[in-house]
Formats: sequence, structure tokens, C-alpha cells
Amino acid sequence: MVIEQLELAFHPGSVAVVGASSNPLSPGYRFALHLVNYGYRGRIYPVTLNCSQVLGLKAYPSLRDIPGSVDYVICCLPAAKVLDLLAESSEKGVKFIHLFTGRFGETGQEDAARLEMEVLRRARALGIRLIGPNCMGIYYPEEGMAFAYDLPTEPGKVGMISQSGGAATEFIHYASLRGIRFSKVISYGNALDLNEADFLEYLCHDPETEIIAGYVEGVRDGSRFLKVLRQAALVKPVIILKAGRGNAGARAAASHTAALAGSFKMWETAIGQAGAIQARTLEDMMDLVVSFYFLPPILGTGVGIAGGGGGKSVLSADAWEEAGFTVSSLPPEIAERIQNALPEMWWRWIGNPVDVSIFPEEAIIANLGGNILRMMAQNPHFDLLIGNISVGGPVSETELAAGVRRQVSDIIDIHKEAKPLAVVLNTGALGLEESDKLRWKCLAEEKAKLLAAGIAVYSTADQAAGAIIRLVSYHQRREAISRSLSAPEPRSSSRS
Repeated sequence: MVIEQLELAFHPGSVAVVGASSNPLSPGYRFALHLVNYGYRGRIYPVTLNCSQVLGLKAYPSLRDIPGSVDYVICCLPAAKVLDLLAESSEKGVKFIHLFTGRFGETGQEDAARLEMEVLRRARALGIRLIGPNCMGIYYPEEGMAFAYDLPTEPGKVGMISQSGGAATEFIHYASLRGIRFSKVISYGNALDLNEADFLEYLCHDPETEIIAGYVEGVRDGSRFLKVLRQAALVKPVIILKAGRGNAGARAAASHTAALAGSFKMWETAIGQAGAIQARTLEDMMDLVVSFYFLPPILGTGVGIAGGGGGKSVLSADAWEEAGFTVSSLPPEIAERIQNALPEMWWRWIGNPVDVSIFPEEAIIANLGGNILRMMAQNPHFDLLIGNISVGGPVSETELAAGVRRQVSDIIDIHKEAKPLAVVLNTGALGLEESDKLRWKCLAEEKAKLLAAGIAVYSTADQAAGAIIRLVSYHQRREAISRSLSAPEPRSSSRS
């Protein structure tokens, strides 16, 4: 029933922004603006007593004055006016209200908490479902619904639930820079009516969502949430970031969305048992989403690494081994081909990771580094390939740019071999990509090419290895479950 109801929330024929305004600094203006700018295809009704038009759209003094039906309401009114809005909404046949409105239970004040519960009681009596309060609501690019500026307009396959609107907005912005696009994102705040389990269940069954990410501070119904989480994790990767892990974080969560954080150790155990993947930070969740978004299922841990200088190669080997991967020597068939291409004093030094800084000039000219990575792609010894792209060295910016472009071209070509492949490329601190320096411009351009080719890109080997090993563990678990389900039952013996 909840899934069917949420379909109405994601596909409304009309949206009323109650508390709309012509003031660009007000939330009532911004929500109306986002519906216009993101191309919402339904009817938009600004509701305000203060002006006759908002963004060129006719404004109405109340919901009752709107001539057509209203499916979905975005409420930007003060908390004290929400009960009256519910009565109006019922008369108009509204099915959903997104309460951007805050100052309810999250304040810790008794009168605000009582008002919040009365809003819930009244909404249930009237058959109206609530998203929020104290939340940003829905971002659904396919439908043209959004809650912030500069979000991608192209849809993708990641669905997200987030108790925090700020965390959701930040995650979308930064993840989009790494090539991630979203199916649906729900910021649900205090979860007074519809809660994290409802939205998770919806995304579990949503054909537009293949990967689920979740930022959770606390839950309304722990047993139901874990039941839904187990069901979802059986069919899709579910990545959960539990915030409010310590005492200070728990206090902050309570004042933010009135969330009861609970014991983190209990959370950690429960999430693991449900088959979901635990993220430590927003950045870690981003690395995990990138892994599942771009990489196919990987069941083995043999990794082949090429690129980078001596120190970077050593550190890279440490990172991948410490994460749980096997960084073994090059197999004999590859070693033999390298031996035939180089004098003895050179080929004895070549291993895995492939340190390109020790190549003689003729090997560089012959693009031996790219050729070794291609050999790895064709060899069953390796389950995963990693291209380390260096951003420094004793060369001019022009030479560096030319080298990076060649490496990226090779990697994109090798990616077509169908062997899982990822890249470690640090494009520098935020803002340097816009620098006048040729180095950073080149790296930004080449990173964009990798993303366009559907290749996972990480800033460091530690981030890449830490995320991808959890992808491997997830698929190994899924494979084990699949084998156990398909195994024939043992035949029972009977006595005559």
C-alpha cells in the first residue's frame, strides 16, 4: 500500500507551493523556481496572500481558490499554520504534503512536540500522507522535481534516502562530479509519518533504482527497518551511513531531526547481518557508490596494478594488500613477453605493481606500460585492474599532459576488454581543476573522459581498495547465497 501511495508522490499531476513568495531568498520562491527550472511537467500552483504572480505563474490566496485538482503540496508555512493547511488540503483532495516546515519535535520543546503529534493525528484522520517535517523532500530528475540549485537533470540508477537535507544535497553535488546520477532522492527529516523503512521499501521495488544509499541518524521502527533492509540487500546493493555514532553525534542528531541514535555497535552488527554495506563518512559512501555504479560484480581478489613511480607503486601495493587483495607477481606468460621486449638489466625489475618510472626510453616510446596493462586484461590471473595515473615527475607540464593523455587513451581502450578496471587519479584540491595551470586543466579534462567512458575514478589507492573490497565481499556473499539456494536438497533415507 505504501509503495502504491509513494508512486503518487513521485508522479503528481500538480504541485502547490504553499507559502510561495516573490522574494528570491525565501524557501517558497526557491521550491517554485526549482519546479520551473528542472522542467516539472505538471501544473504548478504558487499559493500566497502577498502577490498575484510568482515566476510568471498565477498565484492563489489559498488552496481552495485553485481551479484544478492538487495532488502534492510543498508547505513552507510556519508550524502554527500547518493544522489549517491540513483542513484545506483535505477539501482539495490532496494526497501528499511535503513539510519543509521545521520547528517541531527537533527543537526539544514540549509544545512543539505536541503540535507535531497533533499534525500526525490530523493527517491520518484525513488520509493525507506526510514527508517530513523539517526536510527538503524529493529530488526526482526524471519528473523534474528538485530541492536545490545545480543538481544534475539527467536521471541515473542511484536511489538515496537521507534524514538530512544538507547531507543529501552535498552528496548529490559531489557524487555528480564523479559521474554519478540519481533515480530518486528523498530527504525525510523528522519522519513523522512516512519513515526510512517506507522509502527504503519503495526503492527496493523501484525499477529505476539499482543501487541504494542511505544517510540515517535514527529510526522510528528498528525491527521493521532491519526487515526491509534485509529484503532490499538481497536484490540490490544497499550502502548505509549511520550518523550519530558517538555521544556528541547522538546529541546533534536529536537536535537536528529528533532522531534517537541508539548504540552504534548494535547498529554495526545489525547492518552487517542484514547484508548491507556500512559506510564511515559521506566521502566513503561516495567511493562505495562509485564502485557499484561503474564496476561489474567481482568475485576474486587478484589485482594487477600499472602506472606511477617507485614510491607510489610501493604505497599502492601496501594499500591493496592491506585491504584484502592479492598483489602477486606477474604470471610467467607475461614475464616472458616483457623479457623478450627488454634487456635483462631492465626486465628483472618489472613486477606487479608495474613501476613505469624505471622504464628505459625505448620502453616508454614503445608504450610498454600500456601494453603490460593490456596483457593483464587478457590474463585470467587478474580479477581487477588498476591504472595509477601520476600527476608529478621531473618533466615539464607539456610532457606531463602528453603522458597523461596517452595513459588515459590506453585505459579507455583496455576498458573495452571487459575486465573490471578502475583508475586512481588525484586531480587536486577542490578549485584547482579551474586553475590556469596546464597540469590541473589536463587532469580535469582527462578525468572527464574516464567518467564518460564509464570508468570508476578514485583519488587515492586507499580509498579505491577500501571501497572495492566491500564490493567484492558483497558479491561473494550474494554468490554464496545463490549457490545455497540452487543446491539440491540431500535425499532422506528411509527404513523398510
